[in-house]
Parts: sequence; C-alpha cells; structure tokens
Amino acid sequence: MTDTYTIIVTEDTAGVRLDKLLTQHIPDMSRSRLKNLINDQAVALVSSSGARTIPTPSRTVKPGDQIEIIIPDAVEPDPVAEDIPLDVVFEDEHIILVNKPAGMVVHPAPGSPTGTLVNALLHHCGDSLSGIGGVKRPGIVHRIDKDTSGIIIMAKHDKAHTGLAEQFADHSIERLYTAICKGHPNPANNRIEGHIARHSSDRKKMAVYDGHGKWAATHYRTIANYQAGGKAIASLIECKLETGRTHQVRVHMNHIGHTLIGDPVYGRTAKLSGAIAGPVRAAIQSFDRQALHARTLGFIHPISGKPFKFESELPYDMKGLVETLTPYKV
Repeated sequence: MTDTYTIIVTEDTAGVRLDKLLTQHIPDMSRSRLKNLINDQAVALVSSSGARTIPTPSRTVKPGDQIEIIIPDAVEPDPVAEDIPLDVVFEDEHIILVNKPAGMVVHPAPGSPTGTLVNALLHHCGDSLSGIGGVKRPGIVHRIDKDTSGIIIMAKHDKAHTGLAEQFADHSIERLYTAICKGHPNPANNRIEGHIARHSSDRKKMAVYDGHGKWAATHYRTIANYQAGGKAIASLIECKLETGRTHQVRVHMNHIGHTLIGDPVYGRTAKLSGAIAGPVRAAIQSFDRQALHARTLGFIHPISGKPFKFESELPYDMKGLVETLTPYKV
C-alpha cells in the first residue's frame, strides 16, 4: 500500500534543504532514497490552488509550506527468492547475520545468477524486508569472497542499511579473520598497509601499489607455527581488518610472501618444500579454497544503539587442516 506523508514547515525548520527536511521527518528512509523520490516527482508543494511537484532536492523550504510525499510500495527485486538453507546467527526486524558457507556467492552476478546469499535471503526474510532504495531486497553493506566462509551482516530496511554503512565507512566495525598461510610470517605479529588496486596484467587479481588504489591496512597475529624437517610448513594466523578492500587479507598476506593455503588466485605458483610429505602434504595440496574464515563481527546495532559481537567457529575443512598440522606445531 502506498504511503503518503504531509509535513507543515515551521519557523524552526524554515530555510533548510528539502531533502534534509524529509530526512528529519522520515528517519526510516535514507537521504539518498528521499532524493530519488524528489527526482521521481513524488514530492509536491501543496497550496489552495493544488499540488506542484518540487523538482530539486536542494530547494529550501519556507514557513507554512505544506509538503506532501508519496512513497510507493517497494517493487519486487530482479533476483528470485530461492529456498536455500541458511545458518542464521542473529535476526530481528532490522538486521540479519548469516554464517556463510564457502562456495556461496553473496550477490547475483554474471556467471552466478542464482543460488546466492541474496536469493536465499529473499526467501527466508519474505515480507520482513521493507526495502532498500524502494526495492524488496536485503541491504548488502559488505561482502565475503565466494570461497571465504564466515559471518556476514545484512540490513532489512534503509535506516538500518545507512547505520551499518556508516560504521563500515568509518572503520568502526570489528572484523577478525582466521587464516592458514604458507610459511612462518616474520615478524610473527605485524601490520601490513598499502594501496590495493586491480592487478596491472591479471584482472582476476588485486595487488598492493605505492599510492595507487585504495588504502588498506591489516593487522596479523600468529597463533601457531607448524614445521617439518626443519622447514616451515604453515602458520595459523588471526587478521584484524582496519579497512575492507577486495581480497584484502589474501592480497596482503601474498604481498609479504605468505599466501593463504588453497588460494586459487594468489597461490598458484607457490610450491611446497620437498621436506613436507605424507598426510600434511596431501592435506595442503587437496585444500581447494583459500583457508580464510570471517570469525568475528562486532558492531553497534543501527537502530537500538546496543553493542553486538558475534563469533563463528571454524568450518569443518579448516578444522581438519589444523588437526592435520597440529602434530607439527613448534
């Protein structure tokens, strides 16, 4: 059902921009969404002679102006709802957190039009999605690579989406990843920073450049080192993100010479030492995805303002790899 709002401009709000006035009176909708409604001629100035649409979001309002906003129903999304099981970590009327399995794409794209997390959420959430930007869809504020597992958060409506997006933008979200890399990082704990941009010759890759691309920083901490025959096998590490760039952990660890085990993009040329044999060699060579798991997500609830922190256990494949490596811990 289409909603209609009427606002009478008072002396206190006179002189402000129209889009700002609407944001103050309709806090459940983002400013960008309200700007779109203005541009779509859904906002009008009502007088005794009738209603006249206001064409620009920057128009300032005057005392006594009567503003009418028509908000159409959210339209159905292009992606179709699919009955795909989800491991829901937390859900309320505003947000939903899911423990995404490795192998699932977050959003439909060429090559992955169905079977994505968005398709699953459209079915799971149903009418609890009031819409992002006027479309009944979950609000994606961050992504996890297809073959990375772990916690991801989505918004159910514009206000929640805006609140979460602001936290990601100012880097106040707490994100911890568990990873298994090749070799032993030296030093064992450090901070990696550098600009990340598309690789100059391989468009599937990202790379670290000096001053070119988006600035990124990752803190890593070694939890355990594994060694055989005097040769470093691997390390179990924790990575804390200051920023959230495409492939960030994978790119940064590769940049310092410690590619993640199983990484199909950055680890193709990395060879195992001949000293690494038997079950360990077989386990590493057969691990068919990057050994990376989004373990922790901490944030402020965008509506209630309460702090939340959620943890996700290592998935079975990474647990199995750690168990295989454990006898070689040093």
